[in-house]
Amino acid sequence: STSSNSFFSALQTTSSALKGAIQLGITHTVGSLSTKPERDVLMQDFYVVESIFFPSEGSNLTPAHHYNDFRFKTYAPVAFRYFRELFGIRPDDYLYSLCSEPLIELSNSGASGSLFYVSSDDEFIIKTVQHKEAEFLQKLLPGYYMNLNQNPRTLLPKFYGLYCVQAGGKNIRIVVMNNLLPRSVKMHLKYDLKGSTYKRRASQKEREKVFPTYKDLDFMQDIPDGLFLDSDMYNALCKTLQRDCLVLQSFKIMDYSLLVAIHNIDLAQREHAMADGTSQTDTRRPAAQKALYSTAMESIQGEARRGGTIETDDQMGGIPARNAKGERLLLYIGIIDVLQSYRFVKKLEHSWKALVHDGDTVSVHRPSFYAERFQRFMCNTAFKKIPLKPSPSKKSRSGTTVPRRS
Repeated sequence: STSSNSFFSALQTTSSALKGAIQLGITHTVGSLSTKPERDVLMQDFYVVESIFFPSEGSNLTPAHHYNDFRFKTYAPVAFRYFRELFGIRPDDYLYSLCSEPLIELSNSGASGSLFYVSSDDEFIIKTVQHKEAEFLQKLLPGYYMNLNQNPRTLLPKFYGLYCVQAGGKNIRIVVMNNLLPRSVKMHLKYDLKGSTYKRRASQKEREKVFPTYKDLDFMQDIPDGLFLDSDMYNALCKTLQRDCLVLQSFKIMDYSLLVAIHNIDLAQREHAMADGTSQTDTRRPAAQKALYSTAMESIQGEARRGGTIETDDQMGGIPARNAKGERLLLYIGIIDVLQSYRFVKKLEHSWKALVHDGDTVSVHRPSFYAERFQRFMCNTAFKKIPLKPSPSKKSRSGTTVPRRS
């Protein structure tokens, strides 16, 4: 399978053809699923691939369209329907989010060379994946299903659909996932953390971007004291990370990262105040994300809209934190790049890197070592508990102050 970019040059078409084909395909596949009765997911559901041909002149099953003829494949449709349901995504909402308005292409594509689109309502990300990654996701599905059933609160990517557009002899595979970074919230800093220090500094090219993604060494330099969370939040986050790492380790997955985007509330207020002098700022409240467990806050806390909710409106799904200066932050986090499976290649890569460098700092490692180092970095270096300090408000009857719960 060639990369999506060469696919376009081959067809002399724009990305709008791919976006259109994706929307036609998803509309068809979700529509045809709605006629199938709800039932339990069976083992064979993970291996089903449905395929439908879209000739440009239309057919009795498909509408006419302006693109070249294409074929649209849907992987494990019944299993993914179950995942969407688990995350509270109704079929009509899924369709409306993805297909009612044009998809928005995100310019800042990852190092993977993938294309990223976001739905116009910010709910979903569509990412092109390589053949190997799509195949790997298919293999993961049964285990992924078992894990989500036991625990929908996770920082792992939430996969809502896996599809393939075939045109002009090329395959473009796409996965639909939760959107970690709502565009309505301005992110002031963004880090891709692995817990490794070897070559983990953002490149010069990356730094020149409008919204660069920094790495571990940059984090340790910019935020040497770490990000402070209150103790319940810290415990919930570390517990979720620990559980997720065990899952990844059991699948022999490594090389994943924790994406941490930081919205600085105090800085945003100062920016607003400055902007107010010049122009009217947009004060409309951004809409909350609809999918269950889709925000960082719900991923670790899981009271998600089950009657009692922890989220207050002004947190917009972010996890409240502070920096060493005491500024109020909202953190948007999730584990990314889990489809880079630990293959033989990686093992080779590690052996020779270890000869040249000190083996432990190299980011490619055994899954168990990788998971432990990842957790250690997140829960010791990146995130910290707000230190205990006696709070003057909680005086006991004897008049002495009671220290806050650790």
